Amino acid sequence: MEQWLYVMFIEKTKSYNKLTKAAVERHVANLRALDEAGHIELAGVFKGYPGVAGMYILKAESLEAAEELCKREPLVAEGFATYKLKALQPANQENNYLL
Repeated sequence: MEQWLYVMFIEKTKSYNKLTKAAVERHVANLRALDEAGHIELAGVFKGYPGVAGMYILKAESLEAAEELCKREPLVAEGFATYKLKALQPANQENNYLL
């Protein structure tokens, strides 16, 4: 069975510099909820990539389900960020590195 993960790149909008503490708290609450629901494989921020705030690697049943999770991200829903979503098929020992 193929396994897929979904990579969400969170990109800053022009209003990102108006980000409030309350918005960050909503973002963290969403991240915590996603993690508790088993949707987070990895999440973090980037250093040295202007315009990119961070990334989630999501576990979801489908690209469409991952898309719904992305749309609910408070930074996106409130206009502080946009996102790009890409499907990733992991290469690992379990699947013989996709050979």
